[in-house]
Amino acid sequence: MSAVRTGLAVPMHGIGGRQDLPVPFELAVTGAAIAIALSFVILAVAWRSPKYRGAAAGKALPAAVTATLDSTWLRWAVRVLGLAVFAYAGMALLAGVDRLTNPVFGFVYILVWVGLVPVSLLLGPVWRTLNPLRTIHLLACKVLRHDPREGLLQLSPRVGVWPAAAGVFAFAWLELVAPDRATLLVVQSWLTLYFVFVMFGAVLFGNRWFAAADPFEAYATLMAKLSPWGRRPDGAIVVRRPLENLDSLVPRPGLVGLVAALLGSTAYDGFSNSTFWVAWVQESTYSPTLLGTIALAGFVLFVLITYAGATLLAGRMSDSTRAALPGLFAHSVVPIVLGYVIAHYFTLLVLEGQRTLILLSDPLSNGWNVFGTGLLGVNTGIANHSTAIATVQVGAVVIGHLLGVVSAHDRAVALFPRRHALAGQLPLLVVMVAYTVGGLLLLFSA
Repeated sequence: MSAVRTGLAVPMHGIGGRQDLPVPFELAVTGAAIAIALSFVILAVAWRSPKYRGAAAGKALPAAVTATLDSTWLRWAVRVLGLAVFAYAGMALLAGVDRLTNPVFGFVYILVWVGLVPVSLLLGPVWRTLNPLRTIHLLACKVLRHDPREGLLQLSPRVGVWPAAAGVFAFAWLELVAPDRATLLVVQSWLTLYFVFVMFGAVLFGNRWFAAADPFEAYATLMAKLSPWGRRPDGAIVVRRPLENLDSLVPRPGLVGLVAALLGSTAYDGFSNSTFWVAWVQESTYSPTLLGTIALAGFVLFVLITYAGATLLAGRMSDSTRAALPGLFAHSVVPIVLGYVIAHYFTLLVLEGQRTLILLSDPLSNGWNVFGTGLLGVNTGIANHSTAIATVQVGAVVIGHLLGVVSAHDRAVALFPRRHALAGQLPLLVVMVAYTVGGLLLLFSA
């Protein structure tokens, strides 16, 4: 009998740890050397005037295609689909059994949190329409004949995406630190708090609150900036080069905190699986939950402080000191976040994603086979290709680093005086190299 049917999953990383072996040390060192060498090559020979035009760039789709994508019927079809999928998963959440055969754990931790990354890369900012909480709020406003954009209070621009950054940290804590995180009570409690926090905020501030506070939407929107799909200020849907699309990311208060929470929590995930950390926690007299919480916060703060410090130092070195620099360069960290995500969760998505889709045929564990997949087993063939997996992991981290360096370089030559543009990039380049080397070492030690 397969592990799917007996529920023999390991309760790590929510429902399962990484399904691959650590990256060979030689491959990690090679990846680090390539990243460092190419970083300085880019700095030395790249362009000296900005090439990316951000929101103004892109080739517009035919008017008929844009009209269809913006049509009311299609938007409502997507909203209803999202609501139906989450209602189906909610059945497992509220009425399912408290065992690892309950698909809600994989649905939340794998299909939603990890799966929204490839969905956003392929389809762009589709999560805004799929988001079931937005749909519920919109339906309630229609019933009450209330403008969904209006709330009881005005949302201050200073709020930015700080609530979403806090939500990302809270979800990372649930997924990586919380005791009994693969039990229904814990997941139900967290999702209840999330629902109340987001929906109550929407009542107070209108639907602007979703972009500011929903961690899933903020994460998906950030990843969608690396997709080829964008929208010009005139409303036209366009096809752009991903880095040019990324350049259109508008700095907002809390954006640095958001990328720091994403990068820091992913790095902590790799660190928490290392032999050193596991042995130290087991030998310690302190609570594993306390130690995990402190370490998770430490990783996030490390990214926040080193990144902000590097950008501010870059401003001083380039004669362009300004407090807004961390936000103006935050987009360059997004490719590094993506590289970390692919490296750490690629095999998890493939293997545990299959398991979750199989288990969704029987959400209540009572013998249903709704989609006809209930008797299938997980295809673990990918696990037999350890060298290919290691190459993908190292390649993802290195390519993410290089894309981040290119994005930072283009922004630097746009912001800094020409004579100081190269020197001003050095602090951020050093920090990016440190993130990349650290990420590769975590893959080696996990």
